[in-house]
Amino acid sequence: MKDRGPRPIVFLLLVWLLVGACAAPDPLLRSNKHLQLTGREAAKQDITACEEQAERAGLQSGVNRTGSAAKGGVLGTIIGAGSGASAGLIGGLPGVAIGAVVGGGLGLIMGTAGGAYGPTDPDPAYADEVVRCLIAQGYEVSGWQ
Repeated sequence: MKDRGPRPIVFLLLVWLLVGACAAPDPLLRSNKHLQLTGREAAKQDITACEEQAERAGLQSGVNRTGSAAKGGVLGTIIGAGSGASAGLIGGLPGVAIGAVVGGGLGLIMGTAGGAYGPTDPDPAYADEVVRCLIAQGYEVSGWQ
């Protein structure tokens, strides 16, 4: 039997990261009488309907987690490489090179994860339209998550 190594695990991890990176924030509803009467499932359907209404009006959510992940990865690589190189000064030129490579790699991983899962806010016009729609239905919106 052929040894496949960690490939299936790496594949599943990448799929999980991509699915999470594509998720957009949703309005955070404050508990009130209307929410208690309708329930969470009906509220989710109302949120989806309001988001679709805003999109039909030509508004876009403006959330781009992939772009945020890429920016975080680049920034993490630069900071990590610089930190690693300065830490490697003790070992001379080979220490600087090794420190820069290791620091850059770790910075890339941490920056990409931080950028993908960092807080994102939707486009203000889109958010306003969705909030107006939800308020008209009786919900109270306290922010986005």
